Amino acid sequence: MQQKILLVYTGGTIGMVKDSSSGVLLPFDLENLLDQIPKLHSINAEIDTISVPNPKDSADMQPSDWQFLGDLIYSKFMQYNGFVVLHGTDTMSYTASALSFMFSNLRKPIIFTGSQLPVGDIRTDALENVLTAIQIALLQENGNPSINEVGVYFDSHLYRGNRSTKISSDRFKAFSSPNFPALVTSGVSLKVNEPILLKPNINRATKFSHDLNTKVFLLKIHPAIDQLMFEQFCKFVDFDALILETYGSGTIFSQDWLLILLQKMQEKGKKIINCSQCVSGIVKQGIYEGSKQLNALGIISGKDMTTEAALAKTMYLLGQKSAENDFKMQFETDLRGELY
Repeated sequence: MQQKILLVYTGGTIGMVKDSSSGVLLPFDLENLLDQIPKLHSINAEIDTISVPNPKDSADMQPSDWQFLGDLIYSKFMQYNGFVVLHGTDTMSYTASALSFMFSNLRKPIIFTGSQLPVGDIRTDALENVLTAIQIALLQENGNPSINEVGVYFDSHLYRGNRSTKISSDRFKAFSSPNFPALVTSGVSLKVNEPILLKPNINRATKFSHDLNTKVFLLKIHPAIDQLMFEQFCKFVDFDALILETYGSGTIFSQDWLLILLQKMQEKGKKIINCSQCVSGIVKQGIYEGSKQLNALGIISGKDMTTEAALAKTMYLLGQKSAENDFKMQFETDLRGELY
């Protein structure tokens, strides 16, 4: 039986066209985009296409869009062997991370891709990205999908979605996976790194959770933060969880007032998570003086997660209404291959 792939268009540079008078990139419709990729018809599979109602620049994507996209894919999950999502690059890793948590025991591939140049540009990277993403989604082993997770395919590499991050706005190598190897490398052939792939339970169905709690605030620690600034933030910003982007391996400045404010937040039931500002590496909370106090307070460690994954995982766990004392344990536990 011929395999079926659903190509979902959400917007982004890949589907834009340059206005001849202003030079500004404007949204393109899906049919015109497909006309620019005639080789789609040469793929030995049935490829259906669908566009979200209002395609967006990825900078405008919000958690409600993640929910809509997840619902769309889940509603058609039994009809297709895999899914390829065309998405803008700026927030692709956020969307891919979110869907990786919202889908549990994923038994089919959901591959995100896009491009740095519009599909109609003479030097576009869109053609290779889309065609190879579809080929990866079609990979099978003994009649079952080879890839059973959410991935980001860009510039010859398929990365685990919740391990990916955008690293460049002007190179074709727009994405990287600093703390985890590529799942698939594309050259003359597709080289699958089989030992590191997620393995679903074939006796259990794939499930999807629509619920997210978006009351999560991301705060980057920097040398100019003072007591008044932090006090005002705590007083006027409404959040259920705070992700601190700290220095290096999870260190922060040592000030008594900071520890007191963090403790007060915890006593009010706020979740506080420690992630590193560094692109690669791991939070080692407690090994340096600058993080001992965080460890003593029981601050949650983001370990080697990307910021995108930490944000999505926090929204997901809060949305599941995990028991108060289970949140830290679940966050620091690998759920979808997002941490070591």
